[in-house]
Amino acid sequence: MTDTADKLPDLVSLAVERTGPIARVTLLGPGKGNAMGPDFWRELPIVFRALDADPAVRAIVLTGSGKNFSYGLDLPAMMGAWAPLLAGDALAGPRTEFLREIRVLQESVTAVAECRTPVIAAVSGWCIGGGVDVIAAADVRLASADAKFSVREAKVAIVADLGSLQRLSGIIGEGHLRELALTGKDIDAARAEKIGLVNDIHDDQEAVLAAAEEMANEIAGNPPLVVQGVKEVLSLTTERQVTDGLRYVSTWNAAFLPSKDLQEAVQAFLERRAPEFTGE
Repeated sequence: MTDTADKLPDLVSLAVERTGPIARVTLLGPGKGNAMGPDFWRELPIVFRALDADPAVRAIVLTGSGKNFSYGLDLPAMMGAWAPLLAGDALAGPRTEFLREIRVLQESVTAVAECRTPVIAAVSGWCIGGGVDVIAAADVRLASADAKFSVREAKVAIVADLGSLQRLSGIIGEGHLRELALTGKDIDAARAEKIGLVNDIHDDQEAVLAAAEEMANEIAGNPPLVVQGVKEVLSLTTERQVTDGLRYVSTWNAAFLPSKDLQEAVQAFLERRAPEFTGE
C-alpha cells in the first residue's frame, strides 16, 4: 500500500498501489468484465484527485483486473437513474435530474484528464463504451495483442456522452471517430494501433503492463513541474473544446435520450437478444 492508498477510503471498484514514484490503479468491477457501476463512478474522481495531490506519485498506470479492461457501463446497476425517463413521458423534473446525473459521470472521467500526473492506460481484452471514454482521458494508451475496442453506444440507442466523442477526434482523427461512433463496430489491437488509438501493441497482459511501467518510470525521471507544464500546455485548447462538447451532449441526451429505441435496447440486453429499432 502507498501513502496515498492509506489515505483513501475503502474502495470497491478500484485498487491503488505504488512502487516508488509509480502508482497503479486497477479496475476491479465488481460487475462482470470490470463493468462500471455506481461505485466506479463515485470512486474514480476520489482516486485520481488523491493521486494528483500526492507529490510522491509522478506517473500512473491504469489497467483492468482479470482478462479485460472494462465491458463499459454496467447497465443493470445504473438503471435506477434512468428509470424515470423510461417510465413514460418524462417532464422537466426527471430530465433535469438526468442531466445532473450525466454531468456527474462526465466529471468522473474528467478527473482522469485533469490529473496533473501523467496517466498511461494498459489495455488487455475488451475495452467497450465507458472504458473507451476513460482511456481517451489518459495521456498514453498501450494494448496487448488480444485487446479489442468499441465505441458501442449507438448500438444501445445512446449518444456517447462521457467524453469519447469529444476527446477521440484529437487522438484518432475525425474520420476514424465517425466510423467507430456511427457503426458501434469492434476493432482489434492492430486497427487501434493503425489509427493511433494506442501507441504500441505488446504480446500479452503481462508485457503491456511491463511496458506501461517502463514508460511511467521514464516519465517519472523527468522534472515533475516540467511534466505538469507539458500536460497543461497540451491540454489548453483541447480541454476547452471538450468542456463545451460535454455540456452540449449532456443537454442533448437529457432532451432526446428517452425513446422507444432505448427501451427496446434495454429490454433486448436483459433478454440477451438482438434489438429491433424503429426510430421512435
